[in-house]
Amino acid sequence: MRRGSSRLVLLLAGSLALAGALGCASSSGPEIRTRQGTLVHDPLEPVNRKIFWFNDQLDRFVLEPVATGWDWVLPDPAQRGINRFFTNLLFPQFLLNDLFQAKWEGAGLATGRFLVNSTAGILGFMDPAKDWLDWKPQDEDFGQTLGWWGSGAGPYLVLPFLGPSNPRDVVGLGVDGVSSPIPWFAPWYVTVPMGGVHAINTRSLHLEDVREAKASALDFYSFVRNAYLDYRENQIRDGQEPEAAPAREDLYYPDSDAP
Repeated sequence: MRRGSSRLVLLLAGSLALAGALGCASSSGPEIRTRQGTLVHDPLEPVNRKIFWFNDQLDRFVLEPVATGWDWVLPDPAQRGINRFFTNLLFPQFLLNDLFQAKWEGAGLATGRFLVNSTAGILGFMDPAKDWLDWKPQDEDFGQTLGWWGSGAGPYLVLPFLGPSNPRDVVGLGVDGVSSPIPWFAPWYVTVPMGGVHAINTRSLHLEDVREAKASALDFYSFVRNAYLDYRENQIRDGQEPEAAPAREDLYYPDSDAP
């Protein structure tokens, strides 16, 4: 086995072990679930709330004003084109995690979308793969891969600057960062401004969404936490509903046709 392949295998094995160990931490308190039924495990809530407040103030006084100016300068179609460009750059992440999850059709779809959008779509600024061929966008990452293989999420976390997360997704974020080819070929003075543009553009696309959520939520912290947990659970299940539990009578009479 080549040295590069050995390192990749060791990285994946170590990531699975670490995420599994972190995800085994379970709450001993009362069980709380979101409206969609996702389990809420937030034992670090007091600390999380303080970090959440810091992130919210940073957004309020820095990111939101800059994004508002960005929104005033750039029309919505241009912002969406920039968003598609950055999504197209995530092709290696989508492909690798499709392969890690044995989603062969998804891997083929990710490859086809990248080839079409990088050429006919002018480096991904347009999405002819979706518009012409009905090849819908994907969103795979290593956090989802760990969840697909059965790793628990662990306790809910709020990371400074980055926002909602959990131990499983922290591990996934690190692996996805290593798998991205851009930092390996582009110097920091290119990647850092690109990251800033991506963050500002993404925030600009969601200005009204965030304002409406803040205005309607009784507790914005709980709103963001529950929305994140539901969103990640839905991604891991690929939008499919969880398997329904068997009816009580089926547990006693599995082969019976009687009501």
